[in-house]
Amino acid sequence: MSEITVRRATAADSARLTQLVRRSAAYRGAYAVMVDGYQVGGAYIEHHPVYAAVDADDRVLGFYALLLDEAELDLAFVADSAQGLGIGRLLMAHMTAEARAAGLDAVRVVAHPPAEEFYLRTGARRTGTVAAAGRVHWDRPELSYDLAAAAA
Repeated sequence: MSEITVRRATAADSARLTQLVRRSAAYRGAYAVMVDGYQVGGAYIEHHPVYAAVDADDRVLGFYALLLDEAELDLAFVADSAQGLGIGRLLMAHMTAEARAAGLDAVRVVAHPPAEEFYLRTGARRTGTVAAAGRVHWDRPELSYDLAAAAA
């Protein structure tokens, strides 16, 4: 695999990020309702820190979106074809560095249940459970990347 870099996403990446979300195998079956019709819009990308992991051909392999005002990881996806290559770990390391640089002490994550182990392996800790509500018919793990402790 070619060299992977992480760059700031732009509104021009909207369609590629949206496709990555909608095609995610992690959201098939009962979880499909979460991504049905989902759109990663250009305005969203321009307003929030959204970063994409890309290869030398600028092919998007994964991305994340950090909500600074809420100190929350809103989106994090890795293309199915890039799973197991360290892209997610690279993105979480980048996200925590960006959050720390923005002055955040912690970043909250309300995780997709199958992703909980990934977040734990990349330094998050479990803080609770978010109960099912609305379109989400299952409880979700709540986690936190504690940045002040990680920097010490």
